[in-house]
Amino acid sequence: MAVVTISRMFGAGGKTLGEMISQRLGYTFYNNELIQMVAKKAKVSTDWVESMEKEAGGKLQKFLSGLVSKSLVDRVLDNQRGYLDEEVYVDMLHHIILKIADEGDAVILGRGSQYILKAHPDAYHVLLVADTVHRVTFIETHYDLVPKQAAKLVSIEDLRRVNLYRKFGKIDYDQSDHYHLVLNMSRIDLDTACRVVCELTGVCGVASP
Repeated sequence: MAVVTISRMFGAGGKTLGEMISQRLGYTFYNNELIQMVAKKAKVSTDWVESMEKEAGGKLQKFLSGLVSKSLVDRVLDNQRGYLDEEVYVDMLHHIILKIADEGDAVILGRGSQYILKAHPDAYHVLLVADTVHRVTFIETHYDLVPKQAAKLVSIEDLRRVNLYRKFGKIDYDQSDHYHLVLNMSRIDLDTACRVVCELTGVCGVASP
């Protein structure tokens, strides 16, 4: 009944590793599915949710700073269907991720899940890091881009990540004590990383690799 959260530098292989772990353990993998779940609950388009994630500001900052404590879910569902703003988005995301974690057998990619579930007893938090050369090569290989395109994309995403977490008031995103495990993907392959994370959960071998 464990839940694994994966935080990562762009190009460190978070999505690929998350899918591998989910398959090996028989867990459900949540990435874009979270967008769909928020959109369904708010009765808005997935495009609206994606835009909200890209442009999130003050309310998301409050959430990640731990200042949003009173649930708005009942009010949102009763009175604000068909509408989404930052406050609604943050509360829905918080509610959905907590529910996923309570049900267990899940791997969650990003979206502040390491902060949302920081005190959850069955959550394991993993951070993937890698040097720039490795990340550029990974993006080039897995997304069929030429080296120049891959390098530009990594650079843009690195800057976006810094700016986003600066708005959140979270400059310690890569601080190791937030995580049970930090993996340098420049030094190990995906298969090894998958095995290590599965062993961390204590349920490795539940499903066939």
